[in-house]
Amino acid sequence: MQNNNFWWIAELSVPNAVYNRPQNEERLSTIAELTDAIGSEIFTEQDFYGNQRLFLRASYSGQKEIDEIVYQLQFILEDDNFFGIEITRFYKLENQAWDTQHYESFPPLPVGKSLVVMAPWHENEKLFEDRMPIYIYPASAFGTGYHESTQIALSLLEEIVRTGDTILDVGTGTGILFITALKLGAGRAIARDIDPDTLTEARRNMNLNGINTKVVDLSEGDLLKGFSGQVNILTANILLNPNVTLLPDVKRVLKPKGFAIFSGMTHIESKMFLSVMGSSGLEVDREMRIGDWWGCRSVKAWG
Repeated sequence: MQNNNFWWIAELSVPNAVYNRPQNEERLSTIAELTDAIGSEIFTEQDFYGNQRLFLRASYSGQKEIDEIVYQLQFILEDDNFFGIEITRFYKLENQAWDTQHYESFPPLPVGKSLVVMAPWHENEKLFEDRMPIYIYPASAFGTGYHESTQIALSLLEEIVRTGDTILDVGTGTGILFITALKLGAGRAIARDIDPDTLTEARRNMNLNGINTKVVDLSEGDLLKGFSGQVNILTANILLNPNVTLLPDVKRVLKPKGFAIFSGMTHIESKMFLSVMGSSGLEVDREMRIGDWWGCRSVKAWG
């Protein structure tokens, strides 16, 4: 029997959450997208033996049959790309409780020296009035501002945006980085993502922040393939492997005195990334770490 008064909640987990955490977060997020979850969150908890497990909590409409959801999840988990991920439990959450939980899960979040990220339902609240609001609607695309890697990228970005700058945001997700740059005074943004579905979310967030669509080139694209221009700022809040793949092309797209911001990597992965970056014609301007997550801002090396 179909029902509009509750949500189905499925929880899936991966053991040994410390190992390859960014890749496992991406795998769990992909499962939520493939099963058309209408909301999801990723978190860690200790099991009985004290080991960290990484969890996905995904919500589905009560209009769906539970058997349909279970079958879809089991079918996806048969794919080798999702090896090691297991279904932990299913349960029912009443609609009113979910609404409350959803809204309370995204309180206004101060970031860096001058920014506050907030969901649009907090727009009229008199909070953090001394900070610039960045409105992001929490959905499936990465980059709500609540992940440490996004906070790192925002903090490194706010310090260097100059009036009239052009920003190139690779793997834009929600669009939070280029939207922030434009609100800080940048004149033009080029935003790319390999997933066309995220572009709809980026456009929604542009509208929430009053961004003029004429100054944004938003399109589907794989890293810097096919891009031949030059920009003042490049941002890439993505995983280690795509960041490394991106490196050889970064120097050619940066204008003199331009900056490249890389995030989405753990502190453990930083040494690997820096060792590769040294041979790509870039040098570190500033590094930043929040929890286990790390990012850096780079400039062209001399010579």
